[in-house]
Amino acid sequence: MCGIVGYIGVREASRVLIPGLKRLEYRGYDSAGIAVLHDGKVSVRKKAGRVQELASLIRALPIGGHVGIGHTRWATHGETTDENSHPHLGGNGEVAIVHNGVIENYVNMKNFLLQKGYTFSSQTDTEALVNLIAYHYAKEPENNGKNRFVESVRKALLHVQGTYGIAVLCKDHPGEIVAARKGSPLIIGLGDNENLIASDASALALKTSRVIYLKDGELALVSDRSHRVI
Repeated sequence: MCGIVGYIGVREASRVLIPGLKRLEYRGYDSAGIAVLHDGKVSVRKKAGRVQELASLIRALPIGGHVGIGHTRWATHGETTDENSHPHLGGNGEVAIVHNGVIENYVNMKNFLLQKGYTFSSQTDTEALVNLIAYHYAKEPENNGKNRFVESVRKALLHVQGTYGIAVLCKDHPGEIVAARKGSPLIIGLGDNENLIASDASALALKTSRVIYLKDGELALVSDRSHRVI
């Protein structure tokens, strides 16, 4: 666990996420990564090491799009490797997550999901959560009058024991980020035709002067021009 940044708006997401992650470097970390949603696909760039190394990777392999999430990780589950770095993908890549905190019952979650045919590429507790969100997303009806993305995150979190601050993307919901917290700080920064999410106000510097601090147990749906706290 360490730092979270999210962006949705008119600018290239990577050009907001990388500076935001650099502002969180003072917290200490061992890896960094971003996920950006574009043309119906979630693309991930992540790397063990410093944010500058991630920035170099993105220059070599550009990642376009106007909605994304980023993370600096301090290892709690698994070694410091590219695979264990955040963000993590769930299901068939339809969902991406960054996560601060510790999921105490992740082994039980993982065993359940393995029985359901889900696969894992890391040693982290976070990958169990994103696969559980993907599991609920696959089960959630499309036309029941509710936001399928929000409902899948909400239902997955009902099973979590531990702490979390999360930001989540879904390829079928390109104009939305879902954020939630329990025991781990999370902030929404409000801008003009753009909104941001961060675990620390320093990541929002020079981007917005209006912030909302999520309370424990709250979930938020964030778009470029609106936000709704649930």
